[in-house]
Amino acid sequence: MKNIANSTILITGGTGSFGRAFLHKLLDSDVKEIRIFSRDEKKQDDMRKNYQNEKLKFIIGDVRNYESCVQATKNVDYIFHAAALKQVPSCEFYPMEAVKTNVIGTENILNASIINQVKKVVCLSTDKAVYPINAMGVSKALMEKIVIAKARMNEDSKTTICLTRYGNVMGSRGSVIPLFINQIKDNKPLTVTDPSMTRFLMTLEDAVELVLFAFENGRNGEIYVQKSPASSIETLVKAIKVHMGMDDYPVNIIGTRHGEKLFETLLSREEYSVSEDLNNFYKIPPDLRDLNYDKFYESGREIKDIEDYNSSNTRQLNVEETVELLNKININNTN
Repeated sequence: MKNIANSTILITGGTGSFGRAFLHKLLDSDVKEIRIFSRDEKKQDDMRKNYQNEKLKFIIGDVRNYESCVQATKNVDYIFHAAALKQVPSCEFYPMEAVKTNVIGTENILNASIINQVKKVVCLSTDKAVYPINAMGVSKALMEKIVIAKARMNEDSKTTICLTRYGNVMGSRGSVIPLFINQIKDNKPLTVTDPSMTRFLMTLEDAVELVLFAFENGRNGEIYVQKSPASSIETLVKAIKVHMGMDDYPVNIIGTRHGEKLFETLLSREEYSVSEDLNNFYKIPPDLRDLNYDKFYESGREIKDIEDYNSSNTRQLNVEETVELLNKININNTN
């Protein structure tokens, strides 16, 4: 990682799957201090005992509380904002909780960062923020809008704020793969919502790589997306059964849950039309104009023949390729 020697880094939601994976990268670097900011004292204590590393500092707090954010971000150089409510069905039942964490929490972190002159903040978003139909996706879409608004209104700020957006992280806490593995271990049928659903698939290492790319290259208001393959749920289930040596394991179709889409989108059609192809990534530039539209002129873009970038028109993995991905993440030890 560039420019992190002797720096202090804060990870919000740092006890989660991404935070722990990212932490492994940081501990091998010459960073001075790593702050884990979250509200779960038990997980923090487990991490403290597990790592026993003097670089690690643990801060109990909540992104929902502004004063807590101000205190946590003092003398911090870089922030990776991963704190979120991300379970689609639970956010459907408690949408204001999603707003408090994903929207207001982000506003708090960004305002605190600007006040404390943090050098850069990288915010983590999701494919569900594109064409959102559920409360989690809507809250993440608003989070993205807050980031871009801050970039637009704080041109003279010493704080650079950018975004990453990615799809399903295989084996992360709350994802479907650990659910399937636990159901097999408990001798319960696999509960499949809709076999024809498609989802982007990426490993935690892919997620870390995307965030590091945004950290090293991101400018104010930019969104970075990693090119990812996808799989249907049917293919994923077959791959898990092959991996576990249980080809005939029973499956129950339970139907689509609250707020679920048939496929997910990483770039809208409008975003795709202005995105920059960076080999393994796409960069979406922000629209930093103000409301005085009469001062601007831009020739019309022809976008009627441009598709969005979604989990049904990206490269589709077959069973063998999905098994290879499962082997990479060691699904028997997911949590």
